[in-house]
Amino acid sequence: MRSIWTGAIGFGLVNIPIKMYSAVQGSELDLDMLDKKDNANIKFKRVNEHTGKEVAWENIVKGYKLDDRYIVLTDEDFEKASPEKSKIITIEEFVDEQEIDGMYYETPYYLEPEKSGAKAYALLRDALQKTGKVGFGSFVMRNKEGLILIKPKEDVIVLNRIRWAQEIRPTEELNIPKATSKPAEMKMAIELINQLSGSFDIDKYKDTYTDELMKLIKAKAKGVKQSKPVMKVVHRAGKDLLSQLKASLQGSKRRVS
Repeated sequence: MRSIWTGAIGFGLVNIPIKMYSAVQGSELDLDMLDKKDNANIKFKRVNEHTGKEVAWENIVKGYKLDDRYIVLTDEDFEKASPEKSKIITIEEFVDEQEIDGMYYETPYYLEPEKSGAKAYALLRDALQKTGKVGFGSFVMRNKEGLILIKPKEDVIVLNRIRWAQEIRPTEELNIPKATSKPAEMKMAIELINQLSGSFDIDKYKDTYTDELMKLIKAKAKGVKQSKPVMKVVHRAGKDLLSQLKASLQGSKRRVS
């Protein structure tokens, strides 16, 4: 793996030098965009709006438009704005992970210690495991500040990016009709939940869509025609909620047995 960020974890007065690696990788196929006329690959160019000529990445800079003119910013300018934040993952407090709603979770990363920080890294990891706490704080990556959560996963410290509160849309914008549950419906719903409950194992779930798509691609490459699948819709005799719950319970019992 190649590190995507280097810096340090700020743990009280202790700084732990680390490297950051992406903890996830896409399972989808890498599809290209083609011109349907001749299957030529579609390319995107960075073009100067005045000259119409393509601009190389090394000649592209960032700027902010102020009073009808652009103020160009360099990497040094971003670091000068907050030199400490640009290189430090600051742990502001330690909290119980259950207090953080799953909606706030964004992207996970692995943190690897530099040799000089191995002992402090292990200390923080083991202390988090013993206390059951997670570190909550902030850091800057690619000139953007974000909230983070730090927690142990076996021998590794994992950093999760956390969304800001203002990034979560308010539920008041939704039109949720008022409805009440009948006692009999509630009883059956709880029974169904209990029947379908079990120990969570993420390894049981696979991205089968990507596998099926690859099979289709290989078949098309050999000239094999694929028939269009027909989605089977099962209609229940009873349309009321109670009948649907009863049928669900019966189906669940058959699967368990």
